[in-house]
This record gives sequence, C-alpha cells and structure tokens, in this order.
Amino acid sequence: MSRIAQNLQAVISTIVASEHEAGRAPGAVRLLAVSKTFGPEAVLEAVQAGQRAFGENYLQEGVDKIRALAAATPTPDQALEWHFIGPIQSNKTRPIAEHFDWVHTVEREKIALRLNEQRPAGLAPLSICIQVNISGEASKSGAAPDEVLALARAVAALPRLRLRGLMAIPEPEDDVAKQRAAFRRVRELYEELRAQGLPLDTLSMGMSGDMRAAVLEGATIVRVGSAIFGARSYAATTQ
Repeated sequence: MSRIAQNLQAVISTIVASEHEAGRAPGAVRLLAVSKTFGPEAVLEAVQAGQRAFGENYLQEGVDKIRALAAATPTPDQALEWHFIGPIQSNKTRPIAEHFDWVHTVEREKIALRLNEQRPAGLAPLSICIQVNISGEASKSGAAPDEVLALARAVAALPRLRLRGLMAIPEPEDDVAKQRAAFRRVRELYEELRAQGLPLDTLSMGMSGDMRAAVLEGATIVRVGSAIFGARSYAATTQ
C-alpha cells in the first residue's frame, strides 16, 4: 500500500470515529482530498485507493489536473468530482464554471451571477457553497454572517447554480473547545437559513488540524490535504 493510500485510510478512520463519537450515521461526512500543489500522479494514487472527490485552490493548476486525470478515469462510474476551494477573481469565473463540479468560495453576488452565466448548458448545475467569514478576520475571505441570507437567496434563484450550503475556515485554534465553538456558529447559521426555507444540505468545514471538531459540530464535508498528501511546497504553484 502506498503512503498516500495509508494516509487516506488513517483520515477515513478518524472521520468514522468522529461520526461515531457524535452519534451521527456512518457515511454522514464526505472526505474532500485537497490536492493543491501535488501533481496528477499523487491524485492518481489517491484515486487508486478509492478517493473520488478532490479540492483545488489554484485555477490553472486545477484545470491542468482535471484534464490530465480525465484520461485515467474514462468511464462515468470512474469520474472524479472536482471542487474549487480557492478565492475567486471575476476574470477567472469562466474556467471555473466550465471545469469544476462544486465551488465552495462564493462570497459576492457578482461572482455567483458570472458563474451562472458561464456554466455550460450541457453540464449539471454548479453546486455552490457560500463562504462565511465566521471569525471576522480582516485577512480572510468570506461574507459576513449578516450578509449570508441575502446572498443565499440570490444564489438559490440562479438556474445554472445549485445552492448546497456554507463553507468556513475559522481562525486557527489548538483548543478543541474553541474549534467547536467556531464550527457551532457556522452550523447555527446554516440551521437559520434552512428555517428560512433554503434547501441546504452541506456544511463544508474542518481541515487536517480540526476535522474531529468539525464532524462533532455537523460538518458534512471535511477538506483534508496535508494529512493525506504530506507537507506542501508552494514554490511552483500557479494561479
């Protein structure tokens, strides 16, 4: 078994244990393997170990990998699911809309409108998570919590998009109780939106260092990179 396959199994075991600890159904949480800065060969190792959903932060790097891996997964039952999880500039919405299945980082209506306009008619609607700046950090992307309801309604009204839920990257904390408190605020906002009639089914929260806390607080997708692929080098990344 390869190192990546071993790491993948360890992460899945952590998720399963956290689901059990939280009293949640087995399989309630999906693993998104964050493959940014790692080449197609690393992704292929994870594919061969059973992983199907991958997250990319850098647009050109992600598109290059999507194209490279298409030949390795030629049939529909082998098709990979690609999630864009990086900041979105207005001039880069078209390739995101054309190549990805999910976008986790919509924070402005302008971006949602462009993604909707540029999503090819032959593809399924693009699954969308609204990024929430739950910790109020000036350096972090995301809509303020009090802006999310209006943005969610705007996204839900767009025919080429499918509103799925919320994504958040809280301020880093080593203390599990503090991690859980931040994720709880995201879940409470999610529940408020559902109470308003919005058809949400996804909470994208938790990474390598805090995925247990995220699962305990209701995450349905955890985004894990370094715990699967190892330490990153950013020297050769492309936007």
